[in-house]
Amino acid sequence: MKFLAITLITHAPDPVTGVPAPARQRFREVVDSALTAEELGFDGFGVGERHERPFLSSSPPVVLSHIAALTRRIRLFTAVTTLSLLDPVRAYEDYATLDHLSGGRLELMIGKGNGTAQRDLFHVTAEDQWERNTEGYELFRRLWREDRVTARPRFRPALEDAEVLPRPGGPPPRVWHGSATSRESVDLAARHGDPLFSANVTHPMGPYAELIRHYRERWAHHGHDPALAVVGAGTAGFHAARTSQAAVAAYRPAFEQYLAFHKQAEVDPVFPYLEDFVERSSALIGSPQQIVEKVHRYHAEFGHTVLHLQAEPGGLPADAHRASLELFQSEIAPVLRREIPDPPFPGL
Repeated sequence: MKFLAITLITHAPDPVTGVPAPARQRFREVVDSALTAEELGFDGFGVGERHERPFLSSSPPVVLSHIAALTRRIRLFTAVTTLSLLDPVRAYEDYATLDHLSGGRLELMIGKGNGTAQRDLFHVTAEDQWERNTEGYELFRRLWREDRVTARPRFRPALEDAEVLPRPGGPPPRVWHGSATSRESVDLAARHGDPLFSANVTHPMGPYAELIRHYRERWAHHGHDPALAVVGAGTAGFHAARTSQAAVAAYRPAFEQYLAFHKQAEVDPVFPYLEDFVERSSALIGSPQQIVEKVHRYHAEFGHTVLHLQAEPGGLPADAHRASLELFQSEIAPVLRREIPDPPFPGL
């Protein structure tokens, strides 16, 4: 099994002062998190893409390019690139440049994105976002593979024998399809033989397991070898400690932030109590043995071989979060790496 650390660059008020940190400080914290992830042995570091409050992750290729210059080994992920909002030609130019600058360490997750505010910002409607995502990806995919492209898409100007630079320095980067509960993303991934990354952060296991089963069915339907289907999965929260009692107690402030976020959004939380969150969500909160057992419980349903954890403290003291990540890498990751196989093709 391989492990990613992911951030959406949330810009929320400090739980003590009630004042958000300056944006410049938040970006510095993200870069420091990436350096920590590489130091501790994570396989990848991911930056999300959002174009609305409370996030600062509107430009992942810029953030990842800076991280690429400061790291040497860790793979660089988007989580996710919102192709429904972007010109696929411009997205290709940005990410092909990043792939060169990083020495071929780029991995992309794509998806339609979420949120009314960012749809309005880019004049995308709820009715056409899926068509934009599909069309954008199919053109984006061609740009990585063809030196010149002729295309007449619906949502951007036509291309006529167009050369888009820079050309790739090697094979196209692997593209994962991020999905929460939508079959459209799953179908697109299966059709092209691409891996799936289940968000797996908002609901109990059931809906995500059903979607992954659908992915595997569609994968086989399109004639792909079932043994080559690759699945990754997210986690709703993370904190490891020597005992379950210590882990739950330390995580309580982070869970209070989870409740406050839902209250501000006027949405009922799926998990209203911390104990329920620990038991029924995908959050990994507990002793090393408890976390290993929970990952295995999810793996029995998902068959996933890549797992993401939260890169940043998210309501926990920074030193406590780092200690938790160190415990993960020293006592949890080695067991999971040994007991759950790696993805069955190059890259991670």
